[in-house]
Amino acid sequence: MPDCLTGILPQSPSVADLLIADTGDFVGRRVASLMLTLGGLQGDRHEGETRKSCARTPWHSRGTRIANTRQLSLVSVEDCQDIAEALGVETVDPALLGPNLVLTGIAALSLMPPATRLQFPSGATIFITEQNVPCRHPGARIAAAYGNPRLATAFARAATGRRGLLALVEREGAVHSGDFVRTIDMRMARPHLPRVTA
Repeated sequence: MPDCLTGILPQSPSVADLLIADTGDFVGRRVASLMLTLGGLQGDRHEGETRKSCARTPWHSRGTRIANTRQLSLVSVEDCQDIAEALGVETVDPALLGPNLVLTGIAALSLMPPATRLQFPSGATIFITEQNVPCRHPGARIAAAYGNPRLATAFARAATGRRGLLALVEREGAVHSGDFVRTIDMRMARPHLPRVTA
């Protein structure tokens, strides 16, 4: 794939960790690679091309079948360091936030705009749908890890704008720990990107 694609940001993020929540637990188990399909991750708690609407989508009656824009969850090592600093703790293990992909090498990942694409060496491409809003599950896990109940309620404020992103799979393929991540910001892309063959 050419390195001269218009719209590619100059950052060079990479995959620091991969997790899949296929055991019923909010926190996934670490794996060396993931196979992305148009339905997300096989066996993951958020797998599926569709999902039922919930409190996050109050403009639909609860339980209505809607497109699954939450197939994947992403966080960054850098945002987790910022959360730790805001909480006054040494570190926050990114796995406690329940992600599938942990990225490193990109500041303020959580502020990446919707419609940004992240592409991996296999050609697998994910489409950013929205920022992930802090919820009670990670706060409870962080509080338990530090034995400090105060952290459970402090998490929401500390993680606002730092909780990561949600995405869906645009193109299938494998993602491996350590993979380089190509970031395509459609706000910077010209009307006609060069055709890429793989």
